Amino acid sequence: MNDVQQQLRNHTSVRKYTGEEIPKEKVYEMLETAQMAATSHFVQAYSVIYVTDEEKKQKLGELSKNDFQFKTAGASLLFCVDFKRLQIAGQKYGVDITADTAENILVGVNDVGLFAQNFVVAAESEGYGICYIGGARTGAAEISELFNLPEYVFPMFAMTLGTPTKTNDSKPRLPIDAIVHENGYDVEKYDALLSQYDEDLNNYYLNRNANQKNENWTRQMADYLVKQQRPHMKDFLASKGFTWK
Repeated sequence: MNDVQQQLRNHTSVRKYTGEEIPKEKVYEMLETAQMAATSHFVQAYSVIYVTDEEKKQKLGELSKNDFQFKTAGASLLFCVDFKRLQIAGQKYGVDITADTAENILVGVNDVGLFAQNFVVAAESEGYGICYIGGARTGAAEISELFNLPEYVFPMFAMTLGTPTKTNDSKPRLPIDAIVHENGYDVEKYDALLSQYDEDLNNYYLNRNANQKNENWTRQMADYLVKQQRPHMKDFLASKGFTWK
């Protein structure tokens, strides 16, 4: 296994940092690296808010329900789906673009994910730790107002990064046979594979270095997906110009 693969396999979420600030030029360098990620039809439908203002950083943490992470982070970012820049590109040629389709929302979400993950790989190669914060969608409207996000731009997730105070255990993922289907989808294999994964993950939770608990994956997913998460998002996206045509 080469060094890149080993680095990717060692990924963990980091929620507490030393507080050491990451130099701005280093953040920009990693963001430029992230821009080389694949992008659908070259639209590059993403923007990132680099939050250096302390009051705004604190407010972003509060609105994301993760304020403790931002207190020690070396840098804080907000990743956004962005079709405003594309709207302006169209206006240069008298074209009114169609941004508010289900397909374009999927394109934007995909572009942001690829861009952000490239950034994560770059950051971890420098020895930093990161944490994705989907809680930014919990306060999506307030966060949009805080950062003056215009029509056709919405927050996808925030991210903290910095020097970790400790090395966390890597949480075991689903077995490879559970996610790879050769030549056709095989639903029959899940009973055995998920039972084994429940046992493996439960053993991890019971024996990890911190926050030990008696849980498994299927129970977690059942509890999480039995109810609608962030039901405000559909109306919020419509308010930003995305009506799912």
